[in-house]
Amino acid sequence: MNSKFIELTLGSHIISHGYDNENNEITENVKVDGFSKKIVALSRVKSISEKYILTDYIDGRWIYWEYKEKFEDLGNTLIK
Repeated sequence: MNSKFIELTLGSHIISHGYDNENNEITENVKVDGFSKKIVALSRVKSISEKYILTDYIDGRWIYWEYKEKFEDLGNTLIK
């Protein structure tokens, strides 16, 4: 892929802050009204599922974003 960025339409998300002493994930659910377009560096994208796109964040955190694009279209864009 020639581009270093991708335009995504993202909505509510879950921020993973790491793990506690018992290895349970510490998460923060962020609900937003609707979706908004964002430009994301491809190097931040770690994986996609049919519901979420996983990206890295600051200080070792991860974010699971809900996205509006079709899974197949997004997958094809990322694979190119």
